[in-house]
Amino acid sequence: MDVLVLNASYEPFQKVDLRHAIRMLVREVAVVEEAEEGRTIGRFPVPRVLRLVRYVAMRWRHGRRPPWSKRGVYLRERGTCGYCGGRGHTIDHVFPQSRGGADTWENTVLACGKCNNRKGNKTPGEAGMRLRVALRVPTWNELFDL
Repeated sequence: MDVLVLNASYEPFQKVDLRHAIRMLVREVAVVEEAEEGRTIGRFPVPRVLRLVRYVAMRWRHGRRPPWSKRGVYLRERGTCGYCGGRGHTIDHVFPQSRGGADTWENTVLACGKCNNRKGNKTPGEAGMRLRVALRVPTWNELFDL
């Protein structure tokens, strides 16, 4: 279960797991804004939303592009295959890694198993496949997944 953490200004900051949320309450760096009714962990209610006690500047999000990650590709594509539009669950390198392709936003797409196997170690053009999505760097908000 993930817990949403708000900055002191009530803007979304991050998501943390329940253990981390309880540690934040113990250290008194956050307060509970919304909790599950009737459930507690020790003396703390089981939180759904926490708010930081002090404002934390989010400079790390501004001016820099998000680092590439498999989860980020999944969120950017919203769980759909970039080739057929079905449910995607693997990362495919448009220009294959074995031929020098890198783990970058501009070279990876989410693919279903069928399309990934069909494309294999080829480029989409060589495999007779067409990309249905634009390969781009996502925004921080897309990756925040609220």
